[in-house]
Amino acid sequence: MEENNSYDLVILGGGAAAFAAITEASGRGLSTAMVNTGLPIGGTCVNVGCVPSKHLLAVGESAAAPQENPFEAVRYSDDEPTVDWAKALDGTDALVERFRQENYVDVAEHFETNIYEGYGQLIDDTTIEIVDGPDERIQITGNKMLVATGSSPWAPPIDGLDDVDYYTSETILEERDLPENIVIIGGGYIALEWGQILHRVGVDITILQRSERVLSGMEGQLGREIQRTFEAEGIAVVTGNDFQRVGTPAPDRSADTRQSGVIIETIVDGTERTVTGDALFVATGVTPNSEGIGLETVGVETNDDGAILVDEHFQTTNPDVYAAGDVIGEPELETVAAKEGNHAIKNAFGSAEQRSAGRSSGQSPREDNEGVTIDYDTVPAVVFTSPEVASVGTTELEYMDEHGTCSCRTVQMDEVPRAKAVEDTDGLVQVVKHHETDEIVGVHMVGPRAADMIMEATLAVKFGLTVDDIIDTVHPFPTFSEAFKQACQAFRRDTSIMSCCVE
Repeated sequence: MEENNSYDLVILGGGAAAFAAITEASGRGLSTAMVNTGLPIGGTCVNVGCVPSKHLLAVGESAAAPQENPFEAVRYSDDEPTVDWAKALDGTDALVERFRQENYVDVAEHFETNIYEGYGQLIDDTTIEIVDGPDERIQITGNKMLVATGSSPWAPPIDGLDDVDYYTSETILEERDLPENIVIIGGGYIALEWGQILHRVGVDITILQRSERVLSGMEGQLGREIQRTFEAEGIAVVTGNDFQRVGTPAPDRSADTRQSGVIIETIVDGTERTVTGDALFVATGVTPNSEGIGLETVGVETNDDGAILVDEHFQTTNPDVYAAGDVIGEPELETVAAKEGNHAIKNAFGSAEQRSAGRSSGQSPREDNEGVTIDYDTVPAVVFTSPEVASVGTTELEYMDEHGTCSCRTVQMDEVPRAKAVEDTDGLVQVVKHHETDEIVGVHMVGPRAADMIMEATLAVKFGLTVDDIIDTVHPFPTFSEAFKQACQAFRRDTSIMSCCVE
């Protein structure tokens, strides 16, 4: 006999979008429940994404510090740093456990959200049945539903890949004994971050990217600059691959090891190449977790890539079902998922006054409420490599395609006083402005602390600030943030002959 429980809001998923949703719902006095399966509560970011990768990037940075020391006054011995990878993962696991408890489990308890564990399927509009797992056979029903099931690593259709064991950004966290060398297929942020992590803890890394440059979705200069710095660090990067086949060097693999080697056959610039390694890491993106959860049963449609179709207010093709996070497609970012989850609840339920008015008029809250949306053009993207990569707004190529011209300026980090003072000069900052109004429409950077610097640029793009607005704002000296100001000044003067204190 199934147990049935009713709530104002039921959520399928337990990640960032889900927790932003219960936070908003709690403030409205709504009863909430979520069904979580797959990754532990908290989803990708805390368990296998942002938290563990940034922790391990810091481990790798500490390991690389002696080799990258730019100061002649400081000397290290010739001994290579030793990194205990298993101990690093133990530290990561402890950090993840603490984050999961404090930021998710305790939060759900505070907001009196009931958490059901198991594989949930939609069976009737806003009813979920748990068909497998600890809470199997329980049904939960809500007035509204949010689907926030996230995404999983995706592997491209390369001949032979399905027959080869390979790491992903999730499974690498289970590997306590790393091989000597790893070949990474992919050139996005996951490939670059993990490539640098593994290289800095002692693994020889080769990155193979299908496109002509890494970070192909960003401003072109960024990919070229980060590839240059990677190669200077000793990471091999090969772009423009036409992958032909993936296989193993021997038909019978050893039973006591996870992998026994990999062979990648590819074509680069018309020339056949074979790349070999001890192991393969596939970092080619993610796919929405939308299959097998009953979407078709309740009339929720997806696109060809499996992403749930939503309108600008995150309502699906079923008016009582909303969706947010990676399951609705790009951009797959934790903070975006949280914002989407928050906005979905605002749009689904409206304000207290709107709900009351809707009930009296027979209209739904959405009919009384214009709804809240997200301007995705002002969402910054960051790659937490060293140097960091950050971008917001329109690229030079996009602006050229739209307007037939581009007013852009680029400043190299070796022109920035703070970067020169600390001898950390890899990188650049590019500003794209409107050719008539001088409003800043895009900022793209590689360099130290770019992840922090991008927020000033994001506000500039979001609120239509001009290059003169930035120039006229006093920046502390010497800071890396002056690079953005200096790129704006490049529209007004020759910055190569500019004093440090010129405003």
